[in-house]
Amino acid sequence: MKQPFARAALAAAALMASSGAFADHGALSHSDSKFLEKAAVGGRAEVELGKLAQQKAMREEVKEFATRMVEDHSKANAELEKIAAANNVQLPADVDRKTRKEMDKLGKLMGGDFDREYMKNMVKDHRDDVEEFRKQAKSRQEGEAKAFAQRTLPTLEEHLAMAEKTYDITDAIKRTGNREVGSTH
Repeated sequence: MKQPFARAALAAAALMASSGAFADHGALSHSDSKFLEKAAVGGRAEVELGKLAQQKAMREEVKEFATRMVEDHSKANAELEKIAAANNVQLPADVDRKTRKEMDKLGKLMGGDFDREYMKNMVKDHRDDVEEFRKQAKSRQEGEAKAFAQRTLPTLEEHLAMAEKTYDITDAIKRTGNREVGSTH
């Protein structure tokens, strides 16, 4: 599984908060534990990238999307920590090197360039996430990871639609030849 899928995973988990506590089904398989670990890394990445976008984005649509990512993933991170703790899964404490590199790259962009690159990344990540969560949701192995994937998938699909729509808005100006302040392309 790719690291990006985990980012969107946590956005959807935020909506799980109203579903109550998770049942303890015993020890998780290795693959289920890895799924949770990657979701945690991705969730932290979404929060940090979202915070960066809240500060640097030029378009209001991008700022709104970023705010939604920060809110959803912060809530989801808390839920994921509960699942992990109940199953003795140790989650990574910080974002990974790949995310730091991505943040550095985005941090150097301005205006329309930042908006397009951030949203382009969000579309790709969410496409990967939806694919991975569909796979996990259809797993033959019953358990909390499968249940988590089934509950989160609808929100991931919603986030993907939002990301695509917002990316189209940010990319339309470049396609028409109109320049935005801060754009170098």
